[in-house]
Amino acid sequence: MDNREQWGSRAGFLFAAIGSAIGLGNIWRFPAVAYANGGGAFFIPYLIALLTAGIPLLILEFTMGHKYRGSAPLTLARISKRGEWLGWWQVLVSFFISTYYPIIIAWAVSYTIFSFNLSWGSNTEAFFQKDYAQFALVHPGQIGGMAWKVVIPLVVVWIVVFAILFKGVQKGIERANKICIPLLVVLFTIIVIRAVTLPGAAEGLDAFFKPDWGKIASGSVWVAAYGQIFFSLSIAFGIMVAYASYLPRKTDITNNAFITGLSNSGFELLAGIGVFAALGFMAHSAGVSINDIAQGGPNLVFVVLPKIINTLPAFQSAFAVLFFLSIVFAGLTSLISIVEAYVSAVQDKFNISRAKAVGWGGGIAAVLSVLYATKGGLYFLDNIDHFVNAYGVALAGLVEVILVAWVFRKLGELQKHANGISDMRLGAWWTVCLSVITPIVLGYMMIDSIRTDFKAPYSGYSGSFLALGVAIAVLSIVLGWIIAGLKWKRTLEEQKEVS
Repeated sequence: MDNREQWGSRAGFLFAAIGSAIGLGNIWRFPAVAYANGGGAFFIPYLIALLTAGIPLLILEFTMGHKYRGSAPLTLARISKRGEWLGWWQVLVSFFISTYYPIIIAWAVSYTIFSFNLSWGSNTEAFFQKDYAQFALVHPGQIGGMAWKVVIPLVVVWIVVFAILFKGVQKGIERANKICIPLLVVLFTIIVIRAVTLPGAAEGLDAFFKPDWGKIASGSVWVAAYGQIFFSLSIAFGIMVAYASYLPRKTDITNNAFITGLSNSGFELLAGIGVFAALGFMAHSAGVSINDIAQGGPNLVFVVLPKIINTLPAFQSAFAVLFFLSIVFAGLTSLISIVEAYVSAVQDKFNISRAKAVGWGGGIAAVLSVLYATKGGLYFLDNIDHFVNAYGVALAGLVEVILVAWVFRKLGELQKHANGISDMRLGAWWTVCLSVITPIVLGYMMIDSIRTDFKAPYSGYSGSFLALGVAIAVLSIVLGWIIAGLKWKRTLEEQKEVS
């Protein structure tokens, strides 16, 4: 009998999977990436990347989790004992991400409160960098003491996450996502409707959608498209494997993957429209070019957009509250899934209660997240995030497809499993994508990342500071091997409930 927790409904699983995929990168990364890589022309490589890497990988991870009924380490151990270390590597990457991801949500919580009276004032850059996060007061690599205005919202974020995860899959994660995702879509739709009616919005949308066909021939544009798809779908974090393990025996794997992938891309498009309509308004009001103000990352959300909100002709506070609440909801649903990836792994490996797994795993992450609430926190976040994503997530994804497709040769077995329970049957398209296209693209991405980092230090940081980011990326692999070498509290045969 399968005693593993289950989703209460298919809709519950889909909301959770979509909530994991839709995160902060959809709002502050995708619009800037699309604009910088050919505008409307970028959507061609983006769509190809979605169909040849994003959705095939989602189907793979959904099928693995569903068939082998476990977290990423347990699933890979059931596929082959030689693969368990990879599962631990992936969930350790999620663990390190969960130490800095909540700080961005904490900023959004603060800015939601600031929105009621536009507390950031006219100089939004100075407010964010000096008055609030205070990172402009120190140099990269310095801790510089606590940024106390960030600490309280950080504590609030962790309290919410713990409250949801302690309640379990159905009563906690599913219920939270059923509330947050519809609210997120409604709030952001309102934002977009308001943004596109502003003076200058048409110029912003023209800049976003106008195709630069010459850039399609550039390899960097294709790397950007595959990178955006890969990093925005929660692939190779151990998240989707764990989430799929909670699905009932009868479920439609393939359709679920298409719905999740297309929903994520749909929200990215919605975010792009909203952001560039607002940027068009700002450019129109200031008499500058879109190119002068178009950017991504924290500065877009916490400097540029508050500046735009200041100049809105009406309903400034209402618009601001809606926007930053959207950031909070998008961040929370992703953070919950990131923590769940390693909570489920700890439960499986050490046969402990969910409460203990959440308490220990989430507790350690919460303590470590205090580093990012210091004045030097943003620099630590930027440095570690770069190396964990480039040499953790991407490399772990590359190793995953190589092991499953070429070393363990499980694609045929997994294809048969997915076809047995899905309306849409997988054919040669799926196996070719995973065994050939995805490894080539991810391999090229890794080579490109290494070449870029060797050419010049990332963000101009010193070698000693960059070593910290590299060390975290390496540590996730080393710890993965160590934990995989520990004995399971229950043998794999005792746990085995494979279909």
